[in-house]
Amino acid sequence: MRLKFLDRDDEKKRIARALSQKEGTFCCLYGRRRCGKSRLLQETLPAQNAVYFVGDERESTLQRAAFATAVTEVIPGFDQVTYPDWSSLLDRWWRDAPPGGVLVLDEFPYLAKSSPELPSLLQKLTDQNRSRRVHLILCGSSQQMMQGLVLDASAPLYGRAVEIIHLKPLGASWIQEAFGTSKPSELLEIYSIWGGVPRHWELALDYPSIREAMEELILDPMGILHAEPRRLLLDDLRETAQAASVLSLIGQGCNRISEIASRLGKPATSLARPLARLLELGLVRREQPFGAPHRNSKKTLYRIDDPFLAFWFRFVEPNRSRLEAGMVKAVVRNIEGNIQQYHGEVWEDLARRSVARLKIDGIEWGPGCRWWGAGSDKKPMEIDIVSESVDGSALLIGEAKLSLGRKALEQAESELARKSRSLRICEGYKTIVQKLFVVESQVPRSRTLVSSREVFQALS
Repeated sequence: MRLKFLDRDDEKKRIARALSQKEGTFCCLYGRRRCGKSRLLQETLPAQNAVYFVGDERESTLQRAAFATAVTEVIPGFDQVTYPDWSSLLDRWWRDAPPGGVLVLDEFPYLAKSSPELPSLLQKLTDQNRSRRVHLILCGSSQQMMQGLVLDASAPLYGRAVEIIHLKPLGASWIQEAFGTSKPSELLEIYSIWGGVPRHWELALDYPSIREAMEELILDPMGILHAEPRRLLLDDLRETAQAASVLSLIGQGCNRISEIASRLGKPATSLARPLARLLELGLVRREQPFGAPHRNSKKTLYRIDDPFLAFWFRFVEPNRSRLEAGMVKAVVRNIEGNIQQYHGEVWEDLARRSVARLKIDGIEWGPGCRWWGAGSDKKPMEIDIVSESVDGSALLIGEAKLSLGRKALEQAESELARKSRSLRICEGYKTIVQKLFVVESQVPRSRTLVSSREVFQALS
């Protein structure tokens, strides 16, 4: 089914504002595949005088012919001419396009790969024809190539764009509207598997249940999303084997660079570059305990920063042989036996991300972090959520729980108070706020609880 267009109001306003200017403008839109770049443009472009062309890997001659056919919607007879090169074709577009005309080149990295002269040519044409009020939008899924073509200081188009929009996955709060459910445990389950990628949601909605969608789309080797991680890496990396190996090990719980290097039989220094690329692409995040110096690499942990990829490398990649052998049902049973721990980890991350957008106890908070280390009693201890108030006077100490009854709430509150007393970083703060972030609670009200409703609402 076709998913209703969700959110993206800020992005639409920015594009519409650029296209309303009285001179020609250049915009850049990029981001990982299936996040809705093309849909955003379709929802934003004017009904008339817009040419939308999607590049591919064919020879330039065929691409130019297809482009000319697309232009005939705006300039009749444009395809009656054979264009020997991109220069002659684009020269005519800028010469004959009506005022307010918009040219969208989607998957531009494909075009630039087959015709390396295009970025310089477009730079010249946009500079020369600014007064003509003919607009250009470049769009692409290869984040590395789009950044190199537009954001790199040595690129021909550098500094020309009036808007550079990095389209990211949707916030978790939009799942409620997309799937028509407000049940907290279902919202968490959906986000834990599909993440915030709207095309994933759209595909899942074609099935009567999340479990069936998971089986058919992800676990079945013929499923459209079964090989999605490989396609995602191919968009941005020349060599994917090392990156896939790193993601696989992180997904299985190797979170320190020393552990990853040891499993791969390589020196840790050799992983600096692939980890840096995965961080740049937003596929991995770097985690340090609250208050630790940023350069303290000994305490740094690496985690997959996308729920869909985290799910895939946690449950699909280790079972690929069994899945290829048709043992999908057996793998499903294995997932169901281990999914709660994974849901708990995803909920912790959602709770941490929500803190800076919530006013808890009337206080504005900074980003939420984890903390781990030795308490005042020298025993190892972990805290799910730690955040300092914006004014620096208060400290928030929190734990994330999937469910709590009345007795479990009392035990959790007692344990949180004990941890706070043993936490040395609490010293010097005027106020210590203790909170439990809970998906589902059987306790109607408690000053200690932050509900899943509040968390999901904050993550729009």
